[in-house]
Amino acid sequence: MNEIRLLFRKDILILINNIKLILRNPLRLLPYAGILAYIFFMYYLRLRDREEDAATQEMPELDLNGIPEVNFSMQNIIGGVTILALGLLIYQLYSATKKNVSFFKMADVNLLFTAPVKPENILIYYMGRSILPSLGGAIIFVMYGASQAIDTFEMTVANFIFLIFAFALFFFIIAPIKFLVYTLNTKYDVMEYIRMGVIALATALAGMIIIPGLMAEKFWQGMFAWISSPWFDFFPIVGWSRGIASYLSHENAIISIGFILIYGVSYFVIMKLVIRFAGYYYEDVLEATKSNEEKLEKVKGKKQVGESSYSLNTKKKLALPDFGVGAKAFYWRNYVHSSRQDFHPLFGLYSLIMVAIGVVLAVLSLFEWFSHYFIYGYLLMMLFIYFFAGIGRANVGDLKKPFFILVPASWASKFWNMIKLDILQIGLFCLALIIPAVLIAGLNWYIIPLFLFATIEIYLVGFGINIIPQIALDEGWDRKLIKPFMIGGIVLFGFIPAFAFSIVAFVVSKQFVWALFGGTFGMFFVAAILMHVTLDVLKRLEFKEV
Repeated sequence: MNEIRLLFRKDILILINNIKLILRNPLRLLPYAGILAYIFFMYYLRLRDREEDAATQEMPELDLNGIPEVNFSMQNIIGGVTILALGLLIYQLYSATKKNVSFFKMADVNLLFTAPVKPENILIYYMGRSILPSLGGAIIFVMYGASQAIDTFEMTVANFIFLIFAFALFFFIIAPIKFLVYTLNTKYDVMEYIRMGVIALATALAGMIIIPGLMAEKFWQGMFAWISSPWFDFFPIVGWSRGIASYLSHENAIISIGFILIYGVSYFVIMKLVIRFAGYYYEDVLEATKSNEEKLEKVKGKKQVGESSYSLNTKKKLALPDFGVGAKAFYWRNYVHSSRQDFHPLFGLYSLIMVAIGVVLAVLSLFEWFSHYFIYGYLLMMLFIYFFAGIGRANVGDLKKPFFILVPASWASKFWNMIKLDILQIGLFCLALIIPAVLIAGLNWYIIPLFLFATIEIYLVGFGINIIPQIALDEGWDRKLIKPFMIGGIVLFGFIPAFAFSIVAFVVSKQFVWALFGGTFGMFFVAAILMHVTLDVLKRLEFKEV
């Protein structure tokens, strides 16, 4: 107990020193003051609107049997938020099977780990102290969220406190669970079983959405019937936080306090298990602590950010299949690089996030929160992003390397295997995005193939703009001068005619699908010409190098 008291005294002294530093330079508080000013300004605007437009309470509509109709809008909003929380939980559990979590900094490693203090006491103190950043983040998030929803909900002191607990406890409990997972693997080598359990849990949760959706008259009416039901409040972590936050609707403090107590019991059990199985955990957390410190230094600009800075599996042990020989080596090379960048080489985290945003837009448009033009705008934004993804393709310099020239295969085969993985990734992303959006929002079915072809075309156009000057010109200044003229020519003779064709098709038909068809048809010729020029330049590459 004395050791924990000393650790607490150490943090108090650090806090006092930080306050003194702030007092010496109060300008450090300006960003925080700006955030608070913005939040209070939003409070003022929302409260003024609420006073001008007093909300009227509507009674639920009754059917012939006197049973209130289901509020599908509220059901799907609750279900959508729950799914986001479940997705974050599943991702955190899966990431726990990849690397350990650390509660320490390098200063703690250098001083505390060598001090005559019991490892259990250090771990107990720092694990409990980790609630402070979660609590601070929850306060800021709830203050901002309350400023946006103050005209809908009465933000009383009790509402504010329970919302803070709901968010803080959710993010706080994740780190001890991740630490326990890694600890159990260190002692019993059960990582594969835990990973399979996480995948099984994700599959079961997906079934809880798909099954009631298929059973309902319309899929969107039943997809969140189970997830948003009150019994799901007893689902670990996500449901508990939702049960605490539900105080806004039922205003029953006993229920919310009960879920807080469940969190407390769970944390106590997790802490006992960690202490039981962690042992001398110093070596396990050293690598994670050092990795966290390096990330902080990169954020502060002290270190150069490398290509793998945003990779999820940089040190992952890969067991890849044999893709074959010849030009397939280029596909294998890209596959290995992509495997180390994300949790799956064909469909990664960023693709999943963009697909989720598209599905959310489709669901909201279904309830007439806004028109389908928001979805169309999002699809056009995806085309814009993939155009610049093609221009920013980084490894085209490998085309001038001897290994590319000396591989015994045709130039067309080399080029195809070089872009094959990109095409597969784009295809999977487009299908995962556009099929649910079309089904949920009731869009025209022809948008599915048109969006797929348009995205591939626009990526190939950007890729051609990048690759042709890189491999056709030797001098760097020539590439810098030619590339802008090349982009201008493509915009003038490619994009503008295709865009004009799309506008005419939309004006005549009043439908987005025909506008997309016009743009896709026009960009097809641009992409075909650029790919033909690219292949022709590649064929001349060997003669130039020799």
